[in-house]
Amino acid sequence: MIVDDSAVIRGLMSTWLGAEPAIKVVGTAGNGEMALASMQRYDPEIIILDIEMPVMDGLTALPQFFKINPKVKVLMASTLTKRNAEISMKALSMGASDYVSKPESNREVAASMSFQEDVVSKVISIVAANRLRNGGEIFKGEGSRVQDQFIPQKSMARSIEKRRFSKSKPSVLAIGSSTGGPQALLQVLTDLGEANVPVLITQHMPPTFTNILAKHLTGATNFTCKEAEDGDVLEAGMAYLAPGDNHMTVVERGGRKVIALNQDPPENYCRPSVEPMMRSLIKVYGSGIFAVILTGMGHDGLEGCKKLVEAGGSLIAQDEETSVVWGMPGAVSTAGLCSGVYPLNKIGGEIKQKLMGPAK
Repeated sequence: MIVDDSAVIRGLMSTWLGAEPAIKVVGTAGNGEMALASMQRYDPEIIILDIEMPVMDGLTALPQFFKINPKVKVLMASTLTKRNAEISMKALSMGASDYVSKPESNREVAASMSFQEDVVSKVISIVAANRLRNGGEIFKGEGSRVQDQFIPQKSMARSIEKRRFSKSKPSVLAIGSSTGGPQALLQVLTDLGEANVPVLITQHMPPTFTNILAKHLTGATNFTCKEAEDGDVLEAGMAYLAPGDNHMTVVERGGRKVIALNQDPPENYCRPSVEPMMRSLIKVYGSGIFAVILTGMGHDGLEGCKKLVEAGGSLIAQDEETSVVWGMPGAVSTAGLCSGVYPLNKIGGEIKQKLMGPAK
């Protein structure tokens, strides 16, 4: 179901999603109140929810959707303003699965292929993951334009091969995440409490959102988390978040390890991407990397993690059951790259144990 006060936006999204062979748009609504009134009739698996609407806005409607159907998935849609970024972050904390960033005007929305692709791929990825988690089938039809990497795969948890943890003491903690990542990061950093090494985080997010997320993590955990800036000198215990629309890498300058940002082409359709972060850390830290891949669609980070374990580092991933989308963690898990695959509430403790010294 599409909930937006703009008839143009509702029409465009209905056309885009309706063109996908496996998607049926069951209904649309112009505000939260109208959507709530039609929830039982439409019974949607996922709702695309605008933030700013008359009568009842998205944030007011969100918890009421969950009261009617606790299993419904919600994809927030908002323009890239500071206020809307803050509201979107609050919506994620209230149970929304993810967000999409809308262009400023209807004309820009109509012309934006990236926005169209973002909407369609996230709807399919989120619903597919939910269906597979509950024993359903892959959610993609013949003729779909969605890239295969955005379609979660069936779990092969019982056949996942685990590697031994590295004997090297970690010198840096690297975390990659996407769909569902903000809440996963909050729990991991809260459970971890503190770190005796620098923490580098690449979360797929647009500009404005990453700054809000960094402030949110700083306020809600014991970590000081900052949106990384070019030239930042890495400090133990600090968390550095890749800024939206920039790849974050680490280089050595004058004997110090510093952040180097760039706007090289997107990798795996992402900027920031986990791949350049991992490649740079291998050059600087070698086997002293402890990496974590959290919930997210696609397989960003897979190639970098292959090189990471070849270099002697250690990798763990979030399990399927607690991931919003088991795409990124599923890719590294089923590739046999991980030394452990854990539920979200166990990851912080596992990191804490491994940062204390070499594996026993």
